Amino acid sequence: QVQLVESGGGLVQAGGSLRLSCVASGRTLSSYTMGWFRQAPGKEREFVGAISWNGGSTLYGDSVKGRFTISRVNAENTVFLQMNSLKPGDTAVYYCAARQYASPRTRDYDYWGQGTQVTVSS
Repeated sequence: QVQLVESGGGLVQAGGSLRLSCVASGRTLSSYTMGWFRQAPGKEREFVGAISWNGGSTLYGDSVKGRFTISRVNAENTVFLQMNSLKPGDTAVYYCAARQYASPRTRDYDYWGQGTQVTVSS
């Protein structure tokens, strides 16, 4: 079992930045592809991006491409989501997810965190 805990959410003005963290316990993350998703009230869950198990490959959703960056430090069992140039439309609960030996293209994950709220004011 993998337990995931997100942190770093909060309230930020449009144009600002936030960095989310996702810390894993229970297993080492070194063989897991990690994904970030978000869900705004009344909307479906949206793929934000993913990073391969070794950090060599990343993939981003069209709405965040060029503004968000995913990175990981396997030695610390932690994955990051750096969010720049935030917009009110980025307001959502952000979740990290894990799946072992998967392609970053996958949308099917086995483990999920509880999420962290990001609110971007105009």
